[in-house]
Formats: sequence, C-alpha cells, structure tokens
Amino acid sequence: MKLITEVTGVVAAPVEQVWRALVNGNPGWTVAGDHTIAYQGGWWYRGEWSVEPDPEGTRVVHRVYDVARWMRWGVPLANRFFIGFADRTRAAFEEGLTRIERDIRA
Repeated sequence: MKLITEVTGVVAAPVEQVWRALVNGNPGWTVAGDHTIAYQGGWWYRGEWSVEPDPEGTRVVHRVYDVARWMRWGVPLANRFFIGFADRTRAAFEEGLTRIERDIRA
C-alpha cells in the first residue's frame, strides 16, 4: 500500500459520537481497525477514515492509498498524474466533516 494523500480536521464532539456518525454515514464500508473504516474501489483505490481524541474534540483523518497489485504504473495515468487530486480530496473531506457535524447535531 502506498499513501497518496492525507487530510485531517477536527470535529468539536467526543470520539464516540463522531465514530457513530462516521460509520452510520458510510454504509457498506468495512470496519478496518480501532476507529477506522475503509472503502476499496476499483483496482487501485483504498480510502480510510479514522477518528482519534484531540484536545478540541475528535481528530478525523482521511487517507487515500494506492493498493494496485497489477498495472501499478497505470495508476498515475488513470488519474491524470493526480493533478488536482489533493484539492479534490480536501474538498470531499470537508464535505464529509460537515455531514458528520450535521448528523451529530440532528
């Protein structure tokens, strides 16, 4: 597994509340460890979201991995050399944090 990008943010709520919102908001994802869920799609992509305590509440971490077992050389080509990938990942992550915060308040 090769780490492609990582983004983090903080939600002002306890870890267990954020964890429940994260799991409930991503049906079909796999629990991949203590407070970590994962989604694997296509031939190369694995996304992981995890939560951990933070002085301001809960730190949420999103990591994207290249898990290609074959045609590994094709991953950058398939993703146009990842131009703009970090920005798109950050934007999607921010949307995810907003959804978590909304779900906690509901």
